[in-house]
Amino acid sequence: MDNEFLSMCQQLFTTGMFGHLSVTSFLLNVVVVWIMVHFMYYRKSKRRDFYFTFTLLGVAIYLLVYSMIFVLEDMKGKTGIGIGIGLFGIFSIMRYRTDAMPVREMTYLFSIICLSVINALGSAISLYESLLPNAFMLLAMFMCEHFLLNKNEQSKLVLYDRVKLITPDKREELIADLKKRLGLDITNVHVGSVDYLRDTAVLRVFYTDKGDTETINNTLKVKRDEWESVN
Repeated sequence: MDNEFLSMCQQLFTTGMFGHLSVTSFLLNVVVVWIMVHFMYYRKSKRRDFYFTFTLLGVAIYLLVYSMIFVLEDMKGKTGIGIGIGLFGIFSIMRYRTDAMPVREMTYLFSIICLSVINALGSAISLYESLLPNAFMLLAMFMCEHFLLNKNEQSKLVLYDRVKLITPDKREELIADLKKRLGLDITNVHVGSVDYLRDTAVLRVFYTDKGDTETINNTLKVKRDEWESVN
């Protein structure tokens, strides 16, 4: 056992492999996922919960796919269907949450899962070939974050109690009242479901995030038919 371990350590320093595991490919996946999460996602959203989820999910998906493909190599003929079902299950975990995930977070989650799967499947190819899809993904995210979302506009759902201000002729007064209450630089407001019995309305408030405050978690619980039409 000691000789086998020493042989694997020697293999690690000479080829970057520790047994069947490609340490170089694994470290590449960890570094790229960290760059995506830390410098692109967290820099704007300041959501530590998703920081934790995205980082560990990238590591877990890589190890899971690598184990299914390479560790079970001797059973490849028997596990082909099982691997396909496993990959389907990986993408299905995006529904594991109970709260609705914002579109931006869902996009990062999907991208990290895809990238981790690609890196795990690419363990058998050279490092330079593995760098290409990772570089393309980082470049695409950088372009989207810094050019398409350069205004840092965010939105949140608000359960509003002054329904008399939701009419079009009182739009300026509505925005002024929301600015005073929320302390945000509000740019636009969309009106959703209105309940005149309780004098409440569901509003989607758009505001400019200047980066000096952390994004407030959306904890308002409303029915899907009340907010899905509030674009």
